[in-house]
Amino acid sequence: MNRDECQKLIDSYVDWLRQGLSVQEVGGACELTSPFLDRHNDHIQVYAKRQNGNIVLSDDGYILSDLRTSGLEIETPKRKTVLDSVLNGLGVRVENNQLIVEASPKNLGQRLHSLVQAMLTVNDMFVMAQPRVASFFFEDVRAFLDSHDIRYTARVKLAGKSGYDHGLDFVVPKSRTRPERLLQAIAAPKKDNISAYLWTLSDTRSARAADSAQEGEAYAFLNDQEQSVGGDVIEALHAYRVIPAQWSERNNYVPALAG
Repeated sequence: MNRDECQKLIDSYVDWLRQGLSVQEVGGACELTSPFLDRHNDHIQVYAKRQNGNIVLSDDGYILSDLRTSGLEIETPKRKTVLDSVLNGLGVRVENNQLIVEASPKNLGQRLHSLVQAMLTVNDMFVMAQPRVASFFFEDVRAFLDSHDIRYTARVKLAGKSGYDHGLDFVVPKSRTRPERLLQAIAAPKKDNISAYLWTLSDTRSARAADSAQEGEAYAFLNDQEQSVGGDVIEALHAYRVIPAQWSERNNYVPALAG
């Protein structure tokens, strides 16, 4: 695909995002409904209100409450560490069981984007409630990289052409024989999580187009421990030049990541 075709992909995604947004006033706050879906196939909603001169954005306590209802206890040390790592990387905090960010009119779009990213990521933590899943998938991928002495930086933030920052789980630096490699751990390989990652890649790749001659590789580690990964997921990843690394086949990718 050439650069014009890549730009059309971004334009198409932004058009879909804009058409999928709606807002209404609820009890003195703005209720913004996004096109992104949670694990129940309900639309992610964000609430905005003015407070002390700033705009406070929150999930109104929905995400953490839903996880607890599913049987996931957040307060265990390991899970709390993972939760804090996710939120800190996106500038989101927990207050009265709500996911919250503060914004000004100048950075409102960026902060809203960060909160939605956090809600989708934390919502994905429900897989920890499944008895056959021993640990959060991110930690599984980190342990896998460590066990093979693969060098990486975790929880990296990259700027996109849109002006938004995007969080990536792992970046394996360029070596003399291999380009830079971007890795995302996707515990629930469903449409919205895949779409969010592809948007991140499209936006950041466009911003780094000057280095296109040395364009890195992108991987999606897909958790297939609980259910098989759909063919539509694999096809979507291939269409965006992303390597779909199913967890059951993870050892096949060690040479490419360790080089």
